[in-house]
Amino acid sequence: MNAMVEQFKKIGIIPVVVLEDAKAAEPLARALCEGGLPCAEVTFRTAAAEESIRIMTEKFPEMLVGAGTVLTKDQVDRAIAAGAKFMVSPGIDPELVRYCQEKGVPITTGVQTPAEITMALNHGITTVKFFPAEPSGGLSMIKALAAAFVDVTFMPTGGINEKNVREYLKYDKIVACGGSWMVKKDLINAGEFDRIKAMVAEAAAIVRSIRG
Repeated sequence: MNAMVEQFKKIGIIPVVVLEDAKAAEPLARALCEGGLPCAEVTFRTAAAEESIRIMTEKFPEMLVGAGTVLTKDQVDRAIAAGAKFMVSPGIDPELVRYCQEKGVPITTGVQTPAEITMALNHGITTVKFFPAEPSGGLSMIKALAAAFVDVTFMPTGGINEKNVREYLKYDKIVACGGSWMVKKDLINAGEFDRIKAMVAEAAAIVRSIRG
């Protein structure tokens, strides 16, 4: 997991992707790589997720592609078979965490409370997904939690956009932020990959301006 966290830090903003048609996976992956964010958390909210992960990992092996909204062991197995390098779950499920650890695949679990962070730590997880970030108190809540859990780092997702991401990235306890503003579903469905690439490049520039 430590090596994966270092990759997340380098990228800074993790595009959270919802794909309804796997045909969009290749042009989207190209836009992400050429725009400067060679990473995707492909959410398992649609039937196209598994095939989309497979296409991205095969066509762009340099990309860091993972599966998001993972809720079941079956989804873990399918995501791994498709080439996913990491798992993200919206909440902490100890059984699912153990399953991923047995499979040797990093998992970041969603948390909101001290109790959930404690549970994550008890399972060896020190980098957690704070979700949904903005509705749950945003950066001020993360700072309050970090004061108590000094060895924990955060990957906030939910309500983060080009207007507030800078403040999150400036805080040293934040590894990376998850966001979907540069990969909006309507843009993907409309095939506006040049526009997506430009928005990805703007997001990558924000990361560089803060983290070098």
